[in-house]
Amino acid sequence: MLRWTIHLEGEHRKDQAAAVVVGHEIYCFGGEVNQRTRDHIDVHVFNTVSLYWRELIPVMPGTGDRHLEVPSRREGHTAVLVGGTVYLWGGKPYCNVLYAFEVDTHRWFKPRVSGTVPKGRRNHSACVLGKVMFIYGGWIQQTGCTNDIHKLDTSTMVWSLINISGTKPPGSEDHSATIIETKMFVFGGEGRRGQCSNTIRVFDTETNHWLSTPSAQLLPDGRWGHSAFTYNGELYIFGGYTWNQCLNDLWKFSPEPFSWKKVEPKGKGPSPTSSMFCCLLGDRIILFGGYNVLDFSPSLKTLCKLAVMQYGLDQSGLPHNIGWELTAMTSNSN
Repeated sequence: MLRWTIHLEGEHRKDQAAAVVVGHEIYCFGGEVNQRTRDHIDVHVFNTVSLYWRELIPVMPGTGDRHLEVPSRREGHTAVLVGGTVYLWGGKPYCNVLYAFEVDTHRWFKPRVSGTVPKGRRNHSACVLGKVMFIYGGWIQQTGCTNDIHKLDTSTMVWSLINISGTKPPGSEDHSATIIETKMFVFGGEGRRGQCSNTIRVFDTETNHWLSTPSAQLLPDGRWGHSAFTYNGELYIFGGYTWNQCLNDLWKFSPEPFSWKKVEPKGKGPSPTSSMFCCLLGDRIILFGGYNVLDFSPSLKTLCKLAVMQYGLDQSGLPHNIGWELTAMTSNSN
């Protein structure tokens, strides 16, 4: 029973940030909100149990210029988790230096890399298959939107420009790229002339080939700046921006039989918005830019708490921890 279980507006608004899930916590890196506050990137951690944020103070190296190992403030970058290390790349100001963040020690460092390093860009996508990070598209300052694909093997720290076969999609930025099995599914994005795409493209990472795909009868509106995630082998997209308006619709794409379906969860979801980011934890999707939870399988306890809030039931006899959870579900968590 898919439903929105938490809906809070205006929570921790950070446009064009990047985030990864580590256990029951979400690590959020950078975004527009920190552009006027400091020189180095900020790191905030959201605890999905207590529903509260905390800011991390970066651990600086002990010698030389301590800030050289810490990324500068930025937006439109990407972050992926491989093992216990977060790899952060790209973004505006335009940068092609790879940074790494150790989750256990909160230490930043710059890994030594070799190979064909991608040009700096913003609003690209990054996804991981095993220990390999794939970078697709984005906006390069000198040339505009691109459709190249680079990969970084984090076991060898070697960059490669992939020699692609098949019909390449047009260059785009602010699209989404999501791995299902060994294929990368790219949806939406904004092109060179401002067009919003509603086409889904499939890249086979084993053959380095853009696949020919059938035409779907039902399609979402074209958009950019949306959120995307996979659940049980299917791709979901939410929200985004299209033709001068923000969206708050949810769509599901099934690779077999290559079809879209609009999904209508129960409960109150986010207002129309773009540049949100989302994270999957078990059966729950957490969306920020506001704070909203989409639950694929809400527990009986969650459903009871929702009933207490919906009908304004007396909470005086509830256990203390339940009362605290009800407060956390309806209060600002900053």
